[in-house]
Amino acid sequence: MKTSQLSSAFFILCFISLSSQVFSADLTREQVIQMLDSASTEKKANLRRKDLSGVDLSGLDFRNADLWGTDFRGANLSNSNLSGLNLDLTVMTGVNLESANLSKVSIFAVSMMRSNLKNVNFSNSRVIANLNNSDLSHANLSNVKWGADMKNQPMGLMNTELKKVKLIGANLSGADLGRAKLMFADLTGANLKNAILISTDLRSANLTDANLSNADLSDSKMNDTILNKANLEKTIFKRIKGKETLRGLSQAKNINSAIFE
Repeated sequence: MKTSQLSSAFFILCFISLSSQVFSADLTREQVIQMLDSASTEKKANLRRKDLSGVDLSGLDFRNADLWGTDFRGANLSNSNLSGLNLDLTVMTGVNLESANLSKVSIFAVSMMRSNLKNVNFSNSRVIANLNNSDLSHANLSNVKWGADMKNQPMGLMNTELKKVKLIGANLSGADLGRAKLMFADLTGANLKNAILISTDLRSANLTDANLSNADLSDSKMNDTILNKANLEKTIFKRIKGKETLRGLSQAKNINSAIFE
């Protein structure tokens, strides 16, 4: 089986098996609050592998909690603080994380499909997850490391999946999205200054009014990608696929300084 097929099979099996469960939370909001109030940096609240699906956890501070493998499907974590936590193997399909703080988190092999991530702070995070059909409008994704780690792929090549996501007005300055899948993503007005988008799949993505100055899109797939009014100052387009199908290129800004090879 090809590496890409192994990766897809891994994610599909994980997400199907985890999302097939019926919501049945282990703890109530009040019980979680009591555990968090009693926790400290030395003695973490043990929420590891707990089922918190569907629970209202909005506005809570989880920084003194162990959340490895926790089930948050359908939970409300809006305005919560999860900064700096290890959220590997958690389950977050359909989660509400609007305006939550997820800066400097680690998220590996996680489903975050169909989630509300508007205005979330994901800055400086390390993520390999499936965020297909999620809303990250106006999110802070500055300096994120969401590109495939070519040196650490024990299950085959695993990419960050961002198909059909909304990244309208999002801050992706300095972000690493190498090899990420952004087909049909809406990046209208997004800031991608200095972003790494090498070998990224941007087919049919909308980059209208996006700031791509100094971004590197070498070897990316850009069939039918929309670049209307995008800022292409010193943007690198080396060896891109689908150059002849780019839409709105003639209306892009600073096209003369863009690098095409």
